[in-house]
Amino acid sequence: MPVYCITGANRGLGLEFVRQLAKSPDNTIIATTRSMSNDLSDLKAVSSKTTHILECNTADLTSIQSFASETKKTLNGVQIDFLLNNAGVNSVPTQNSLSIGPDDLHREIDINVLGPAKTTEFLIAQDLLPQNVRIMNMTSGLGSMSVGLSIAPRKCATYSISKAGVNMLTVHQSGDLREKLKGVVVICMDPGWVKTRMGGEGAVLEPEVSIGGMLKTVHGLGEGDNGKFYTYTVEEVKW
Repeated sequence: MPVYCITGANRGLGLEFVRQLAKSPDNTIIATTRSMSNDLSDLKAVSSKTTHILECNTADLTSIQSFASETKKTLNGVQIDFLLNNAGVNSVPTQNSLSIGPDDLHREIDINVLGPAKTTEFLIAQDLLPQNVRIMNMTSGLGSMSVGLSIAPRKCATYSISKAGVNMLTVHQSGDLREKLKGVVVICMDPGWVKTRMGGEGAVLEPEVSIGGMLKTVHGLGEGDNGKFYTYTVEEVKW
């Protein structure tokens, strides 16, 4: 039975990951939410008998550490085959490079970059990631320098900067993690402009299409994919 760990699973793309994966009784799913006091009705509605809902606030290192410890107890000797670092925020999309709020930028880097970095680190410390684990860091086309140059007017400055950080995190993890996990494959992935609360007005892509494509990509990863940047269409993205 493959084991999936999905951060930020109570809404948006994370919720759709759970919905699709929960269709198979063979899948064990660790689905996280920032707080157990959140409205979890949608998540519970799509969960399977082998879905475990745990708290993990990826902006809080203590919360991530507690989550890793709780996951170890929950899995009871079983390891995670697919780590999907999905949790993220785009809290100030109207800011551009001339109006960046320092606190806003720090918050987005804490959640979007340090969050997946420390989640991965603390899960390794609990011996929850096997040698051939597949790790996906959720990024965005807005984190691509090449894509960014083609957008006019440019938008979501703080979010874009944080997602460029996710991309560089992925590059570093693809090398650093191999010192501990010889068969690990780490990628970052652009889900496209998806019709979720974060996607906002103008989004064009249905969640089931985006997540279906991302799962196809993740399930097909091989040794040669380590450190690459993909989109949900299984195409490689320029940095």
